[in-house]
Amino acid sequence: MKTKIFFKAISLCLAIISLSTLGYAQIDQNYKEIEGKIIDEDTKSPLIFADLTVSNSNISTVTNSDGEFLLKIPLTHLKETLTISYLGYQDKILSIENLKNNSKITLTQAYTELNAINITSLKMSAKQLVLETLKKKHSAYTNNSTLMTAFYRETIKKRRRNASLSEAVVKIHKQPYSSFRNDHIELIKARKSTNYSRLDTIALKLQGGPFGNLYTDIIKYPEYIFTDKGIADYDFSFGEATQINNNLVYVVNFKQKEHLNEPLYYGKLFIDSKTLALTSAVYSLNVENKELSSQMYIRKKPRKVDVYPTEASYRVNYRTSNGKWHYAYSNIALTFKVNWKGKLFNSIYTLSSEMAITDWELKESKIANVKSQLLRPTTILTDMASGFSDPMFWGEYNIIEPEKSIESAIKKIQKQLKRT
Repeated sequence: MKTKIFFKAISLCLAIISLSTLGYAQIDQNYKEIEGKIIDEDTKSPLIFADLTVSNSNISTVTNSDGEFLLKIPLTHLKETLTISYLGYQDKILSIENLKNNSKITLTQAYTELNAINITSLKMSAKQLVLETLKKKHSAYTNNSTLMTAFYRETIKKRRRNASLSEAVVKIHKQPYSSFRNDHIELIKARKSTNYSRLDTIALKLQGGPFGNLYTDIIKYPEYIFTDKGIADYDFSFGEATQINNNLVYVVNFKQKEHLNEPLYYGKLFIDSKTLALTSAVYSLNVENKELSSQMYIRKKPRKVDVYPTEASYRVNYRTSNGKWHYAYSNIALTFKVNWKGKLFNSIYTLSSEMAITDWELKESKIANVKSQLLRPTTILTDMASGFSDPMFWGEYNIIEPEKSIESAIKKIQKQLKRT
């Protein structure tokens, strides 16, 4: 992954409070705003990263870590339906007109029987299945140029306290999956709130911004995890099958071969049984080798500081439209331990980022023609964004509902703004 971290020592601790209220106000009368929560029918526990899509459109969003969602739907689509999908559960389709705000929507688990027979009928090994899936980029995924609207959020926490929040709406100029051309990202709107007093004498910056999440698209960018030669470094095995969209999904476990010392990935691949397309992947980096794993992430740091990752987790989800799959959502969670030489105590920092496709349209042009607004893979979003006080800032754009810890940080910022 091209996610890089800047650790920069600062000589003076400054408490910087942005002017952004980070509030979510009501949008104009051309849209209906729906809030709710997706939960398990039996356990009542929240379902995280559930997909919500509006029929006859490309409008969509995902639930947050509390199972909550916020969706803005044009009034022209009120006669449509809302489909809620979650891996291992039965889809639920609801009338948008009848949806009420702040309602709890339950999903029922889908039980897959005869898993052993389903796997046996596949007549290929787990590794062969993965190789076939990687070849499907030419047939199972969209091969049109698409202009995707996405919402991106980036947070930095010192232990459990939010120290930095950055959010942006971007346009992704997605190249066909069969093309070797890289995707482009255009910045539309961005804002941030950073409290450097919570970062002690270290300022952390995440390099790459939305590109880090975009590169988790394994099908478009297999070189970051499964290269033609590197795939031989992994062991693959079948896990228990599951369902999504009422279709059987194969589960493939993978991990690096035991004799290898370099940091590689381990996790699960979820593969649609009909199309052999990758529907989602959940994986982590093996960070047992502190020195080598640190070199993968740390771009710059003070000489008197030792920094190494203790966790690096990734997730990517895909969606279908007109029979073709495309990138839909991804999140990254990186945890680092920071040790100052000569000091007794260490600090723990967690950097998280997530990006969700909220709408998209087919485009005939192959290359973005707005070069002045394009981001670079070396972009540091917090250096480009600034605080805003406009309560209507996001307007009609769909966003990912903030989790409770972010909401708590937002309220503290608002209180301090009022005092000042």
